[in-house]
Amino acid sequence: MASKTILITGCSSGIGLDTARRLKTQGWKVFAACRSVEDCERLKAEGFAAPQLDYEDSASIARCAQTVLEETAGALDAVFHNGAYALPGPLEDIPADGMRAQFEANFLGWHDLSLRLIPAMRKRGHGRILFNSSVLGLVGMKYRGAYVATKFALEGYADVLRMEMAGTGIRVILIEPGPIETDFRKNAIKQFDHWVDWEASARRAQYEDSLLDMLKKGGSSRVQWPASAVTDAVEKALTSSSPKPRYRVTTPTHLMAVARRLLPTRALDWLLSKG
Repeated sequence: MASKTILITGCSSGIGLDTARRLKTQGWKVFAACRSVEDCERLKAEGFAAPQLDYEDSASIARCAQTVLEETAGALDAVFHNGAYALPGPLEDIPADGMRAQFEANFLGWHDLSLRLIPAMRKRGHGRILFNSSVLGLVGMKYRGAYVATKFALEGYADVLRMEMAGTGIRVILIEPGPIETDFRKNAIKQFDHWVDWEASARRAQYEDSLLDMLKKGGSSRVQWPASAVTDAVEKALTSSSPKPRYRVTTPTHLMAVARRLLPTRALDWLLSKG
């Protein structure tokens, strides 16, 4: 394992950080990328190589890919696309620029980075590309439409890339978590405050009555799984000689996969509307 190398994005906290720490203890050379320079410096103090990467900044994507490929002499074994955020709110209140930013961060930037790494993996005839999707890549839920759209796009993208990479030695794998204990909601609130003009919305009364509270504080309490549950799936995806195309993490993800397959659309809508 000492010779294995991986680039993980979104390592400032949560899933990315937990996965980076786990793999580092197992002898992997981990490039733990973060969006902010401050977080990169913190991880460097932990002994990580920590290139700066912002999926909304193509120049930073190019720099990160170049740094990683140079430091590994082109021998990068895997990338785990993990860095993402949500822009919550009713779709009619999400401005087009906000939706564009969401897709840059959660989808287009991932494509950009993959394009820069695939040639080196092709040359070696080996590599694994992991995408951190979501239960919301399987089913949609109200007021999460922008995030849902990016994850549905990612699911289709990964399916096609997996088929196209057949025979190259490059494996493409989706990780599909449900509710995980992270700073995800806190980061989403910042995006909502930046992009959504709820006071000018046709739903202003709904926001004031309940929607603001729901978006910012969360709905009814529910069980959340630790980030290590996702790390377990990532570890299996990286070490299995025959990795599965999908690794579903948490009970809700398994249940929603079954519900989507078995329930009529209206019945599924009713179930999902209950939160």
